Amino acid sequence: MNWLRTNVYASGLLLLLRLYVGWKWASAGWGKLTGGFDASGFMKGAIAKPVMDKATNELVYPTYQAFLENVALPGVKGFNILVPWGELLVGLGLILGGLTAVAATFGLLMNFMYMFAGTVSSNPWMILLGFFVVAAGANAGRFGLDYYLLPYLASKAGRKRKAVVFDKDNKPAFEHG
Repeated sequence: MNWLRTNVYASGLLLLLRLYVGWKWASAGWGKLTGGFDASGFMKGAIAKPVMDKATNELVYPTYQAFLENVALPGVKGFNILVPWGELLVGLGLILGGLTAVAATFGLLMNFMYMFAGTVSSNPWMILLGFFVVAAGANAGRFGLDYYLLPYLASKAGRKRKAVVFDKDNKPAFEHG
């Protein structure tokens, strides 16, 4: 784990991983933004065919089902805005390496929502890759905007605990905020 979070070679591999996952998210979001996206059909399908336990014939994710029925579908107009913009912004965050771990976390959240609805598709693969980005923390964005952004945000927040920043030799350095 230390290698993933601190090693410069891991940063290079994470850059390639970020670019791939970011492109997948950004292209999905852009396609929805430019293609007249409407989430109501997906939501109605997930409500009509929920994930069921075959042995007991009970809902596997009853709280998610209730969320779809009582929050998401009645508020579908908001979700028609949030989903494509969320996907695009997650993709851009990963591609640019800006707030990388945050972007990957929101990507994971969306992947899990799709899985709770019963859509497998590429979601397990994207979840696996996203976990590597989140686990790497600041090292995932070392070759990106996070190299400059995270130390700046830590200084502006007046952080008192240790924050990972990179020194002039691009090695992790731990400083008090």
